[in-house]
Amino acid sequence: MEKPNVAMGDRIRQVRRTYGLTQKAFADSLGIAQGFLSSLERGKKIPSATLLIAMTHRYRIDERWLSSGEGEGEAGAGTLPAMDLAPESSAGKTPLLSRISPGFPQRLNTEDIVGYISLPGNSPDGFALVAYGDFMAPTIQDNDLVFFRLGEEARSGDIVLVNSKWGDIILRRYRTKDDGAWFSPDNSAYTPFQPGSNSRLIGVVTDVWRKVKL
Repeated sequence: MEKPNVAMGDRIRQVRRTYGLTQKAFADSLGIAQGFLSSLERGKKIPSATLLIAMTHRYRIDERWLSSGEGEGEAGAGTLPAMDLAPESSAGKTPLLSRISPGFPQRLNTEDIVGYISLPGNSPDGFALVAYGDFMAPTIQDNDLVFFRLGEEARSGDIVLVNSKWGDIILRRYRTKDDGAWFSPDNSAYTPFQPGSNSRLIGVVTDVWRKVKL
């Protein structure tokens, strides 16, 4: 009997081939590495809920079909947050970013917006992105969906999006101490740092949506 992961991988490959895309082109459209897509197609890994959102809506696939093989393989609401890819459908919804380019938010690269997402009770005033790594674990875990607002004054204890002194845009917890401000990871395996001349606080995290792998 075929393993569920392998069957899902076959369906992902079927979608890619239906659109006539190479692995690299398909992976780039979803904001993932080609090697990770290869592992998905071979059933070695399973997609996160965030990746399912992007895949089912970008390529108009029935989420039930992609997950289980049931259904007709066309667009469906599924159980995931609704996301539209067209800017004209973005009213009242939060842009979901695949990454944050240099110069954000003064210069927003529209190619970095993979869709517009709406969750019950979430304010559309801001942006969302997918968290990677374990720097903020266990508060924010790999593949969690993070909502943040721009231009808000951070309070000590807030999780913020900051342009670090090394030039990276990262998530850290803002702390004020006697010797000034610090940006700290929640994961004690990593060390906090004080802002440098190039550090810039971009936004304050307002909500985190935990992903459950299927």
